Amino acid sequence: MSRATVTVAYERLAGEGFVVCQQGAGTFVSEWAARAGHGRARRRSEGTIQARPVWQSIPLPTAFDRPARFDFRTGLPDATLFPHRKWRPLVTRVLRSNERASIITYEHPAGHRDLRAAIARHIGHSRGIEASMDDIIVTNGTQQALDILARVLLEPGDRIAVEDPCYEAPRRLFESLGIRVVGVPVDRDGLVVDALPRGVRAVYVTPSHQYPLGVTMTLARRQALLAWADRNDAVVIEDDYDGEFRFEGRPLEPLQTLDATGRVIYVGSFSKTMLPTLRLGFLVAPSSLRMAVQKAKYVSDWHTSTLEQAALAAFISDGGFARHVRRVGRIYRERREMIADVIRRDFADHLELVPSSLGLHLTAVSRKATVDQITEIRDRAADVGVAIHRLAFFAVGETAQTGIVLGYGAIPTADISEGLRLLRACFSS
Repeated sequence: MSRATVTVAYERLAGEGFVVCQQGAGTFVSEWAARAGHGRARRRSEGTIQARPVWQSIPLPTAFDRPARFDFRTGLPDATLFPHRKWRPLVTRVLRSNERASIITYEHPAGHRDLRAAIARHIGHSRGIEASMDDIIVTNGTQQALDILARVLLEPGDRIAVEDPCYEAPRRLFESLGIRVVGVPVDRDGLVVDALPRGVRAVYVTPSHQYPLGVTMTLARRQALLAWADRNDAVVIEDDYDGEFRFEGRPLEPLQTLDATGRVIYVGSFSKTMLPTLRLGFLVAPSSLRMAVQKAKYVSDWHTSTLEQAALAAFISDGGFARHVRRVGRIYRERREMIADVIRRDFADHLELVPSSLGLHLTAVSRKATVDQITEIRDRAADVGVAIHRLAFFAVGETAQTGIVLGYGAIPTADISEGLRLLRACFSS
């Protein structure tokens, strides 16, 4: 090796304290390095720091780990229907426009002004919700909206009621924050309001399309829930996760539009109408909570990605979003009708379809199979490339309903018949 290389190596060792140079004597390993044991192979410590016990009870999601040829899992829109040709020019336009300066700096925690205004106009037209730009807070999807609301409204030890069965992620979120979760049964009319216990500070509901059963909360139940919240000084969090897709009848108004006392907080998402990977959602906060919610968003992650916000604002304002929802809605309607017809015809001995008129999934309860038998059917289906969800997976209490949940967002229309044929064979195995 050259003298220069050796010199540089010794200089670096000396500079980092591994060796000391003594003029006229030589270069020696420093006392610090010798005590620390540098130069000898050591086993790295696994660490003594432990997480709070609650994290031992919360599993990482595995529902989408295994690819499936026939994918009936819920929560997935059809990525091939995403308006790529319309979206790319919008992103480019934002990057080239005068807004470029605003997307390379920190945004207001409430979100991009144009997107908030566009959302307010859209939900006013499509859902009948009266809201201004100032009422809208943009979030990274529904889950962050719920996280923000829980931090603003609830203390550790407070109780929140959720539907049973219920989407797992919100329930796990509340538990991780030290909030006590209480499951309340759901029947064909929606949440059973008379079963709500005393001492509940908030209720989390999906009234337009209950997840996962798919029922719509009746007007009488909605009015009863609002009256209960008023009597008990409680908050109602309304999750309208896929209410854009309605296929039958006149849509019932959201709870928020019936609320006269400001107890309902409306949460929406673009994960089903656009893509989950965009991580764009929003909440409509009453004026009494506006500043607290914005502060909670700030300390959480400051703001949502501004580039995507600006592009979506333009997409909504140009009318592209409404056209996109109408276009994909027609496709989802066809898939829904195909699945419903096959379930009624070919699965009649095994499953009963739960009536549903909107959204991106259908639920069928078992006529005779047990929870364990449905699990075996799910596993056999996975072995032949068919992915489904078990209804029991969403249980909050110890008693789980038996059945399956079939999403039709991700599976191509042409694959539905073959996928259901394979699934039917699994019931007879």
